[in-house]
Amino acid sequence: MPDSPTFPCSILLLAGGRGQRVGGQDKGLLDWHGLPLISWLQQTVRGLTDDLIISCNRNQERYKVFADQLVSDGNQDFAGPLAGIRAGLAVARHDQLLVLPCDAPLIDQALLEALLEQAGTQPVAVRCNGYWEPLFSLWPKAVASILETAWEAGERSPQRLLRSLKPIALDCPADDPRLANLNTPQLLMAAPRH
Repeated sequence: MPDSPTFPCSILLLAGGRGQRVGGQDKGLLDWHGLPLISWLQQTVRGLTDDLIISCNRNQERYKVFADQLVSDGNQDFAGPLAGIRAGLAVARHDQLLVLPCDAPLIDQALLEALLEQAGTQPVAVRCNGYWEPLFSLWPKAVASILETAWEAGERSPQRLLRSLKPIALDCPADDPRLANLNTPQLLMAAPRH
């Protein structure tokens, strides 16, 4: 746990998916350069928070060593990343929740700090060529009730929900290597460490 976080935020690492592109394996636990993917993210973000949350729907025993808290979707249907964001907002100890996918180990401090610098009453999200990236985003805890209402109405798209909240954009080039999702065996093998 850091002595004094750079910014009082909670951080959510999303690792609750089915892993369909990797043959049903748990993506966050796949090996990349000798460590599980989740370990690379944990090392990058650890100094930014005293409230590191991992959303996982299986392998909780393996994930708990990387987090301050674990959350799950509450069912075994793998309801998607919005379910993880919903669960993270419900337990976040700080007013802002930084959301990242478990399969993006090339994310760096500069990008995270750029997101955090925009913190306020609206979500902040990476945008590439006009396309919002809701899994690289900062959500004020105050939007939890809006998310909950949308969820109860059947919303499952983090992209649609984020757009409805009029987020602040952090524009990045479409080929920004920091945003690479290593979500197939081929990408895992090909991606160099930074």
